[in-house]
Amino acid sequence: MEDSIELILQDHSGIFPTNKPHPIVSACTGALLTGLYGVWSLFSMPGFRKIQCSLKVPYLPSSKGQMQNVMKLLEGRRGRLADLGSGDGRLVFAASSAGFQCTGFEMNSILVAYARSKAYWSGIPSSQATFVKNDFWKTDLSSYNNVTDFLSPGVMEVLGEKLLKELPDDAHVIACRFPFSSWPQKSSVGSGLEQTYAYDISTVRSHFRNPPRPAAK
Repeated sequence: MEDSIELILQDHSGIFPTNKPHPIVSACTGALLTGLYGVWSLFSMPGFRKIQCSLKVPYLPSSKGQMQNVMKLLEGRRGRLADLGSGDGRLVFAASSAGFQCTGFEMNSILVAYARSKAYWSGIPSSQATFVKNDFWKTDLSSYNNVTDFLSPGVMEVLGEKLLKELPDDAHVIACRFPFSSWPQKSSVGSGLEQTYAYDISTVRSHFRNPPRPAAK
């Protein structure tokens, strides 16, 4: 068997070269991969050193379908809106154009700078759309009556506790893709990865104060 393997390797030496790669090529390849990882991490892992490990959420931009679904669920609403993890600001811009006073919370400095620059060059006043490099986990959200989020399933339970503690009764919460599993939904639109869910805080609080009784057997 060993002789057979050696013969196979000899026969295919032209296809599977055994020469070691040049050290300069290896070094350049490693540097390139390291640089690409560094750029990726700047965008996908914003402010991780300042956020509790269990609450870290990578950057994932909303799709056009998710944006449209959020705007459908915001129809008829007014007031102040907080977008938690606003990324490049696309949802804030859409909501501000519909009349909301929006604040985008984002820990990634590059994304905040990009969104601010876009708002400036688009002529959008800060009273209509503003972007702050703040950790929303440590920010009191009680002044907002609309909240949107596109986070990850691992943080939704903790986020739900924070929102129930801080938001006013007339607040409206919209979650993209990942719902609050224990909250009663007001409505939802879309399907699959683009499904978006709406909740009334007053209804959710009432649900927990008066939980439904289990059905009789």
